[in-house]
Amino acid sequence: MPVWCCRCSLAGHFRSYRNPEAEGQLLNSFTQYFGDSLGRKIKRMPLIEETVVPGDSLLTLPIVVIGNGPSGICLSYLLSGYRPYLSPEAIHPNPVLHTKLEEARHLSIVDQSVSFLFVLQHEAIDLEYLSEGLEGRSSNPVAVLFDTLLHPDADFGYDYPPVLHWKLEQHNYIPHIVLGKGPPGGAWHSMEGSMLTISFGDWMELPGLSFKEWAANKRRNTKSDRVMPEEIACYYKHYVKVMGLQKNFRDNVYITSVSRLYRGKDDEDRTQLNENISTQHLEMEDGQKSLIKRNWEVRGYQRATDGSHVPFCLFAENVALATGTFDSPGRLQVEGEDFPFVLHSMSDFGAAISKGKLRGKPDPVLIVGAGLTAADAVLCAYNNNIPVIHVFRRRVTDTSLIFKQLPKKLYPEYHKVYHMMCTQSHTVDSNLHSAYTSFPEHSVLSFKPEMKCVLQSACGLKKILKFSVALVLIGSHPNLFFLKDQGHSIGHHSNQPITCKGNPIEIDPYTYECTKEANLFALGPLVGDNFVRFLKGGALGIARCLAIRQKKKHELIESRDGGGDGVP
Repeated sequence: MPVWCCRCSLAGHFRSYRNPEAEGQLLNSFTQYFGDSLGRKIKRMPLIEETVVPGDSLLTLPIVVIGNGPSGICLSYLLSGYRPYLSPEAIHPNPVLHTKLEEARHLSIVDQSVSFLFVLQHEAIDLEYLSEGLEGRSSNPVAVLFDTLLHPDADFGYDYPPVLHWKLEQHNYIPHIVLGKGPPGGAWHSMEGSMLTISFGDWMELPGLSFKEWAANKRRNTKSDRVMPEEIACYYKHYVKVMGLQKNFRDNVYITSVSRLYRGKDDEDRTQLNENISTQHLEMEDGQKSLIKRNWEVRGYQRATDGSHVPFCLFAENVALATGTFDSPGRLQVEGEDFPFVLHSMSDFGAAISKGKLRGKPDPVLIVGAGLTAADAVLCAYNNNIPVIHVFRRRVTDTSLIFKQLPKKLYPEYHKVYHMMCTQSHTVDSNLHSAYTSFPEHSVLSFKPEMKCVLQSACGLKKILKFSVALVLIGSHPNLFFLKDQGHSIGHHSNQPITCKGNPIEIDPYTYECTKEANLFALGPLVGDNFVRFLKGGALGIARCLAIRQKKKHELIESRDGGGDGVP
């Protein structure tokens, strides 16, 4: 299948640029062409065949970001040159951390660095130094660091202002493009709108734009600290616009493959200088030399306004995975799960209710799962006078249940569900309750075509129940089909599917680079940071890593060329 390739179509655009041209100008031309071309039906687009090996005159972006949710947005914000500084009047409540921050107050946290030779061996020494001794609800130290700078002592109930202020430094701009299936905000645009977020509204905000101030300007109700997903989705979409990030974003883009163009010795020995600098000599058409390493080929298509698919091919030094984990709902892997009356998403359940498909049904809804999404489904059914059978494998006293971690005053609706789980459970001698019945320590063995399911208790007893519709809500997993072996090789447990809890992508804790795949980065739920307040740390780690590598390139160019030619 022929695809559009940036090498063929953009050679004329970039041939005229010289080294003094800003990197931002290069990307502006690239994204302008990308957007203008893919926004209409292509008739005369230069094409290459998939079997063609890219030549040396192609354009290679420093980084392509896959996913335009809060992870991708925050990363674009930092790559665009926004830098966090310690505010002049700020005093962090952690005296040890505050003392460390004061040591380099005049530098941004991203750009705090030491001499070039020292940095070669210690890319992340400052983030490790600042993160030392901090504790929080993330296993990633940089995530905890950035969270405590943006929300000091939030887990202790305090509402301290951030100790950071932000400056736009355009000379720190790193060309990049963010690719997403829908508008900026990612999965937040498809979440059930009638439920409230678990996190407070200000915990959902991104750097530089207060959610409360934005909500007040939009005349939205801010009486509750928790908000609806629709509001968060609108906030993220507005954030990209007000921060001037639109030029880096492309919507309606679907990735079909991300593959290495080659694998060299430096991929096997990552301690070598060549791997640290991540560069390779290439000869441009006008004789100009550049220090670029073509690591990745990204293929996919953009869906045009007329519904047609326009294939494309990009090349990148680095790729950042920011896809989240909402792509593929978790499945029970039991007989009959593919029947049309077995649903796997809240949106499908909400649609069935709104269309009146469950109105007047004599049989209850079967809900499987003990997480918050399952609780949302219970509330949705309960509020619509639909009887519920609630099946889950854990004991109601299990300390790992999410309800045990939520304060009753802040989350009364979830504690209402938990109370029903505990007090309205099924026993051998009891019948189903009229509105809600829980089946703790039960699992589904199969679904039958006559809309029945077979349950089995922890002690092996089986029971057959009739239902009107089944809703399986046992979590979701990322769909990394576009990677080699679907990304199974880059998790903590090799050759197993990536999951946010059981098998996240294994990364360097300070750069967020995959330990098993050079020049591939990951952040957000893919590395175990499910809350927005913690995924921002991944953006900080990646931006700092790339900024240091860019500095190494410039240093190397200047040392070789006496002040430097070449597009880094």
